[in-house]
Amino acid sequence: MPELPEVQTIVDHLNRQPIVGGTVTAVRVNWPKTVAQPSVEQFRATLTGQTIRKFSRRGKFIVCELSAGLTLLIHLRMSGRLNWVARNAARNKHEHVILEISHENELRFQDTRKFGRMFLTEAPQAILDRLGPEPLSAGFTGKHLQTMLKHTRRQIKPLLLDQRFLAGLGNIYVDEALWAAGIHPLRISSSLSEKDATTLHRAIRQVLRKGIRNMGTSLGKGQGNFTSVNNRPGRNAERLNVFRQVGKACPRCGTTIIRIVVAQRSSHVCIKCQPFTGTAWKTR
Repeated sequence: MPELPEVQTIVDHLNRQPIVGGTVTAVRVNWPKTVAQPSVEQFRATLTGQTIRKFSRRGKFIVCELSAGLTLLIHLRMSGRLNWVARNAARNKHEHVILEISHENELRFQDTRKFGRMFLTEAPQAILDRLGPEPLSAGFTGKHLQTMLKHTRRQIKPLLLDQRFLAGLGNIYVDEALWAAGIHPLRISSSLSEKDATTLHRAIRQVLRKGIRNMGTSLGKGQGNFTSVNNRPGRNAERLNVFRQVGKACPRCGTTIIRIVVAQRSSHVCIKCQPFTGTAWKTR
């Protein structure tokens, strides 16, 4: 699933295209479940004639601001991606929603696994306010994170994956941030010291910014692999320290990276850099 750096990369690419300022002249929906709200019929009718003002991001949502006070929210989920192409470009069977822009180009939502969703709404905050703070915002400080951690008692990895706690992080960047901070993914959040929280805060922001600079993380060539607009891959895979680095030497200490399971999610750790003295974990 695309995480914050991947979604930000897509938003940046979209904002550089002539789609901004264009008008939606036609809408086709080939897989009705992609439209979460409103009804497909109302989605088509309401979206047609709207002008696209700009794209932004909130957590893992692409936020498309439209004229007339409307907002189109796009969540890519596991395999969603966007194609900005000429109207006469060949189509594939996985392009489920197609927006014709000013009669010349099309923004096509491609989703092999069909988990992605679109929301057309006048009240985007009803959806977006459910999310936790933005980790790259000025208001998200080390002190703020420390307070958040002290008020909950959960394993740190699943807590950071919880979008209601902190928006935008997924498996890749949580593993990378925890390694950078020297914190084991099974640590209980309330056990982290002020120094731990400060270090983790810095690590989260560093790995996210690095991911954005490298235009996201593309892993392999599978259907769920991330690519930005028009299948542009990211470069961050070559700069990962622990995620999917099982069997390789830790870049910091040389210890072999292992894979464990935390809350049913693969987790990649260096047991020397990220010590843990609690209950034994399951490796795979």
